[in-house]
Amino acid sequence: MNTQRMPQRGSSGFSRGGSSRPTRARTGTSFSIAPPSGAGHFRSSGPSRGGSSFSRGGSFSRGSFRGGSAKPFNPKRGFKSDRLDVNLFINKAIVATETEAYVPKHTFADFAIHPELAKNLIKKNYQNPSPIQDQAIPVVIEGKDVIGIASTGTGKTAAFLIPLINKLVNDKSHSVMVLAPTRELAQQIEVEFKSFTQGMKLYSVSCVGGSPIGKQIRELDMGVHIIIGTPGRVKDLINRGKINMSAYGSIVLDEADRMLDMGFVDDMRFILGKMPKVRQGLFFSATFSADIKRLCTEFLNNPVSITIPSRDTSANVEQDVVRFRAVSEKIELLHDLLNQPNAKKVLIFRETKRSVDQLAKELQDRGFKALGLHGDMRNRERARAIESLATDRAQIVIATDVAARGIDIADISHVINYDIPSTYDTYVHRIGRTGRSNKQGLAFTFVPHR
Repeated sequence: MNTQRMPQRGSSGFSRGGSSRPTRARTGTSFSIAPPSGAGHFRSSGPSRGGSSFSRGGSFSRGSFRGGSAKPFNPKRGFKSDRLDVNLFINKAIVATETEAYVPKHTFADFAIHPELAKNLIKKNYQNPSPIQDQAIPVVIEGKDVIGIASTGTGKTAAFLIPLINKLVNDKSHSVMVLAPTRELAQQIEVEFKSFTQGMKLYSVSCVGGSPIGKQIRELDMGVHIIIGTPGRVKDLINRGKINMSAYGSIVLDEADRMLDMGFVDDMRFILGKMPKVRQGLFFSATFSADIKRLCTEFLNNPVSITIPSRDTSANVEQDVVRFRAVSEKIELLHDLLNQPNAKKVLIFRETKRSVDQLAKELQDRGFKALGLHGDMRNRERARAIESLATDRAQIVIATDVAARGIDIADISHVINYDIPSTYDTYVHRIGRTGRSNKQGLAFTFVPHR
């Protein structure tokens, strides 16, 4: 059996393969963007076309925004145009000092793991665990249930994969189920699993919607140690008699809050309800909502709660707004922003699938290496877009929120909210795609003048 099944590659799909065209001269306007390690402020020498001007964080007084009488924001009610507080989108990046840095209690060498797994961790240059890894791995190795609350980009995947792989290699009769909210996240978890298990003869299958179910069934029939899937497809395979959950002794719910947001609660209950009473459950989430608490109460046995304190948004992400008066000005501001030297790997968010396609075509016509990402695309097209951004064959991916959930691409330089997100939670999730692994990132939100 071939254990190195990687996401399918395709052609780049760019309408123009060359670099983006030079920034066009404008009457009375100039600005530049510095890397996040510097002050990184827009500098405007005069009003841009349409009379707009904008500056980067901290170079203005917060009360100077037009429409400054914004009403207080209620995250549960979401954003409304009549009470938008743009200050939510402005935040200076904070570089952690040595006294602020987390000091792990362990190294990866300290964990009681199988020698083959330890060798693979050394190959991947794993030395000092992140806070969630440092605290969760010993507990999971002991066989206890875990509730892990930590924001995106904190290393949760390794926190559950490493101890579960250790369990699998020591007991090949054990089986593991991992549930994730999107096919992209499930496939990324499988790639990580394969990198951890090279030469260990442990087999996996990604059971996700949008991929041929026949191929997944054939792999299940050949036998696997771990299934990594989305709730809907896993439930379908259970109903077809292809997955027997009574044989699975460990289950992981990764990004449990996102699965609840996406309406998978009934599927999750169905899958969990098919498992044996004696099992190990690991629930990882960025938040601990009432719904997640109920799931934990129903299905976990005396879980160990591990909470990694974090701000709502990463301290590593420099956040600011870009003001525009008209759609024509908006695209020009975006064009100039993307032409800056530090805009190397950019994720742009839009609200609808149609608007994703429109902006992707517009940027391609302007010479940028840009691809779209949304739920109507075929699985191989979505995989191609993610891989192209990850491997620098694309500079830009424009995505909807649903399609982008769970994306974990290293070194994303910018997250741009071309459309204002519907809720603050959505905003936090979007900008969490940058500033990961203690690296700095930039986040811009386009907002109209009032």
